[in-house]
Amino acid sequence: MLPDSDLVFQDSKSVRKSSLCILCKGSRKLCGKSRCPLLVKYYHRSKVMPLIDRLDLDGSSPPSVFVGRLGYPKVYVGPMVPPVHGDTEILDLPERWLDKSMDDIINYRFQLVRGMHRTSVHELENPGRIVDLTRELAMATYSTDVEAEFTKKPSGRLVLDDSSQPMGPSAPLKGFNVDNLRIDRRIDRAHSDHDLLAKDAVIELHQQGIPVTKIQRAFSVGAFGVRKRRKMVPTRWSITAVDDITGKELREVVKTFGTIDDYRIYWSSRLDNRWAVLMMPTNWKYELIEAWYPETVWNPAKNSRILLINDWEGYEGRTTYADIGGCYYAARLAVCESLVAERRQASTVILREAHPGYILPVGVWNVRENVRNALRQTYESFDSLRSALFYISKRMAIPVKRWIRNSHLLKDRLYQRRLEDFAAG
Repeated sequence: MLPDSDLVFQDSKSVRKSSLCILCKGSRKLCGKSRCPLLVKYYHRSKVMPLIDRLDLDGSSPPSVFVGRLGYPKVYVGPMVPPVHGDTEILDLPERWLDKSMDDIINYRFQLVRGMHRTSVHELENPGRIVDLTRELAMATYSTDVEAEFTKKPSGRLVLDDSSQPMGPSAPLKGFNVDNLRIDRRIDRAHSDHDLLAKDAVIELHQQGIPVTKIQRAFSVGAFGVRKRRKMVPTRWSITAVDDITGKELREVVKTFGTIDDYRIYWSSRLDNRWAVLMMPTNWKYELIEAWYPETVWNPAKNSRILLINDWEGYEGRTTYADIGGCYYAARLAVCESLVAERRQASTVILREAHPGYILPVGVWNVRENVRNALRQTYESFDSLRSALFYISKRMAIPVKRWIRNSHLLKDRLYQRRLEDFAAG
């Protein structure tokens, strides 16, 4: 993976080095992408900028808030507000984006203007009006009317990051007010319990059916935890933290069930990403393998090889952070949710092919929701791993041999002899 950045679209660095953008100007596709990422961003920016070319803005927040990470522990926090009124929930609810196009998603996100107020993540006892209102907005259950005042007109490019949703223009925040704010009672109860650990609050809210995005939002503003230990968490970190907390809890539940009886293949395909979820009839293990084609977000060079990266865990889990990053924990949560619902356990390998049409990163929700979608579909059943892999070879572009070569769990299952093998002999 390339280094993280809050302010730069990582792909653009390599493009600028070769001066392809100057030569191409979006019309010749010299970078090899099916669409010019710069023009996609410019098109959506040009639609919204005339509506926010001012020092004040009023609209209905989805609700949505932002907690930055640059300069941690002193970070920028504030509301995210579009220049429109009404039901705007879809602008910040990835659970409803699965069937949306890349243009839809960029359009949703570019409408949200980030108000930026500098504060310490620890300032929650007497944080001031802006932080107080930001925290209340993060716990709201419906779109909320917001009036914001800035010290400068909103500006800036679309912020792209594969861990969090894209974000549009921003402006230093002078102050803001909210109207018709209604806080979700379940989140409010967790917020009001000053003896409830943040981890336990997250788990309870997930069990109650609160969308992961809404839990992450409240978690980021320090709404949960023992009173004096509460603090704000950068949006990017809170997304992975909630996926990890809920995934670990469900994983332990999964281990109490019997294993599935067959080999299963589930499928999903969105935004030029292909997903194959392979479940095997053994105790809990999990692996995610991502294959990035040339001319995609994290493998931008036109003539490079397909790059594969994987992370895995055994029955006891893992002790180090996954190199793949937040995608690993997002996919694991989706797998655990499905297995708990079925009251079964399995060893699961997820194969992801990111093809050249995936021109912009849209966030780890793309992984979570695609795996969820795959696991909602009717699966193909097989009596052996080799027959399951043969079926995968007909649906995925990358040869099965290469998936096996880059997989810990597949190699282990195919080539490692077990006690039952000796008993059978």
